[in-house]
Amino acid sequence: MGNPVLRERAQDIPHDRFGTRFLRDLGRDLLRTMFEDNGVGLAAPQVGSGVRVFAYYVPGEGDRDAVPPRVLVNPVLTLVGEPTELGWEGCLSVPGLRGMVPRHPAVKVSTFDTDGNELTFEAEGFHARVIQHEHDHLDGIVFLDRMTDMSSLMFEEEWEQYAKEKDLPVEV
Repeated sequence: MGNPVLRERAQDIPHDRFGTRFLRDLGRDLLRTMFEDNGVGLAAPQVGSGVRVFAYYVPGEGDRDAVPPRVLVNPVLTLVGEPTELGWEGCLSVPGLRGMVPRHPAVKVSTFDTDGNELTFEAEGFHARVIQHEHDHLDGIVFLDRMTDMSSLMFEEEWEQYAKEKDLPVEV
């Protein structure tokens, strides 16, 4: 799956690196690359940096509220509920493929921003799915590892046709 750093556990950012140009630049680069590649999240290991940082946002659609772009540093998740909510996922590190992945319906997040300010919040639904997906990258896990039924794995073109027929959102 490309760079070996994708399959390794990323390292925590030491507290003395908070507020540094390195960390701010990494956050900006992750956000820029994520938007350029039409993603909703991007983790540092996906760009070859083995540190526990990811960027994401949630576009508002239908009854789903938008979540503005965020950069999370050293995030710790508390998973809520059983991983029973199936949803379609794709990944910038596994281009051209989509598959159904079971995820927890909600998460509690304890993290820092790039300046070292502590943040805690809860997320549910698609917001929780995006966070779990990106957090997996920090542990060397890609969405294919989480799939329980590989028969749902399909090429992007097939998935787009399927999504169109089923009137599914296409942003995942």
